[in-house]
Amino acid sequence: MDRRDSLKSLIVGAAAGGLMVSGCSPKEEAAETPKTPELAGYGRNELEKEHDRKVLEEEFLNEHELETIAVLVDIILPSNADFGSASDAGVVDFIDFIVKDMPYHQLPIRGGIAWLDIHSNKLHNKVFKDLSIEQQKAICDTIAYPGKTAPELMAGERFFTRMRNLTMTGYFTSEMGIKDLGYQGNRPGVW
Repeated sequence: MDRRDSLKSLIVGAAAGGLMVSGCSPKEEAAETPKTPELAGYGRNELEKEHDRKVLEEEFLNEHELETIAVLVDIILPSNADFGSASDAGVVDFIDFIVKDMPYHQLPIRGGIAWLDIHSNKLHNKVFKDLSIEQQKAICDTIAYPGKTAPELMAGERFFTRMRNLTMTGYFTSEMGIKDLGYQGNRPGVW
């Protein structure tokens, strides 16, 4: 780059910086942004709260599906000596919300639960949630390890992987999960 190009870059950068600063002035921002009341510990603005209310009013998963999810998430993340299980942390409600909020999860979750019940019926003549914990864990062991799953169980592996991801996300974004992580966040030093 020669000296002329360098000077052009400096001038264009200075002019663009001035436009960017004036383009983001507080007066213009206040005019464009609707005012929202203070949010008492929820961290959502009014539009987001309204969206959440609409999603919560919808129903997609039935009682059987929610009970099956509760059993499955507790197998994926059981309680330990210090913290409760995934269902104790509200993961079932989280998954119920996510399925309604992100409709692309609906068919894989509902289809996966149906697959799990059909597979359980073939093996034990019962739906998954009605099996003993040992039978449930045995089925999960056959679909829980990508790369080691039998070809005829690949649909179950994909479902289990999705459920494991949703379970971990729901748990470790809950109050209990954050405490379980022991994450302290940024804390000020000595003032």
